[in-house]
Amino acid sequence: MHNAQLRHAAGAIVLALALVTGCGAAASDEPPAQAAATRVFAADNGQVTIPADPKRVVATGYAVPVLIEADAALVGISTWKRGLPLMAEEDRATYDRLEKVAGEAAAETNYEAIAKVKPDLIVIGVPQPVLADVDMERLKSIAPVVAIGPTIPSAWRELSQRQSDAAGRATSFGQAKAVYEKKAAELATKYEDALAGTEFGHVGAYGEMAKGTFQREFAGAWGTNIAQDVGITYYGQVKEKGGGGRDVSEYPSIEELSQSLGQADAITYSVQPDGTPNEAVAYVLDSKLWKSLPAVKAGKVFPIRYTEAATYESALKTLDAVDQALAPLLGS
Repeated sequence: MHNAQLRHAAGAIVLALALVTGCGAAASDEPPAQAAATRVFAADNGQVTIPADPKRVVATGYAVPVLIEADAALVGISTWKRGLPLMAEEDRATYDRLEKVAGEAAAETNYEAIAKVKPDLIVIGVPQPVLADVDMERLKSIAPVVAIGPTIPSAWRELSQRQSDAAGRATSFGQAKAVYEKKAAELATKYEDALAGTEFGHVGAYGEMAKGTFQREFAGAWGTNIAQDVGITYYGQVKEKGGGGRDVSEYPSIEELSQSLGQADAITYSVQPDGTPNEAVAYVLDSKLWKSLPAVKAGKVFPIRYTEAATYESALKTLDAVDQALAPLLGS
């Protein structure tokens, strides 16, 4: 090969090496892709490392209505039929649209369906004892799992706050809480004089007619906790605490109705969204013992709708229902 040809070939090699080196330098100048920020969250199942800003969230149980209302980045939910009457139209549309990856019960969790929606966070909103029905290890192999389940019914306030926080929606939660508290305070002022010195009892919706029992709910129960924010005082307590809802409600036989509610100055009772009592409540209202209660004879009985509210937004409906029920106390 001639010298000129050698010089030309060598120059071509040097140029090629320079181009390769230049490309490598350009690539190395680019910052490496950063991993998504994480934080440690205190859940019922311990300290869990979760995304700081989750982008694909699966929610089950009580977390479903909370995270729908908070506009969390949901990609899958369990069914939540008990909460449908309480949902706003827009929230119901979101509920209907979302992929259903579990049923009403924890044991009806569809692990394949959860994996298919590729979540980066799973929020399990079931009571602690029910977690035994969930394969937590299998879920954790899919995404970080935080279990945030209910204790007594009135704890929905703290429960919904923690669930919203886990999903990165603490701000939305705070706004809903402020609206609720403002309205509750206004109603408490409205009924302050009418409720002064009055002790209430409450008949809940979960008695068992077949067993001849009714549900007496005390302060902190589903039927009472929101009414308490308006200023209603519920007297008494359960004879023996059984954990969860049984810390604030009991199931006496219908023959014990007079003994259970005979001291009440007034009585509230849970009714369905259309205002009618379900079978368990109707069983009590049709009883001769009911008609003999002092509060019933005095006409101081008040049906309350939407007593299963477990979010601040849905509880606004309950406040309206309490206001409607108590209106007769103010006269014409």
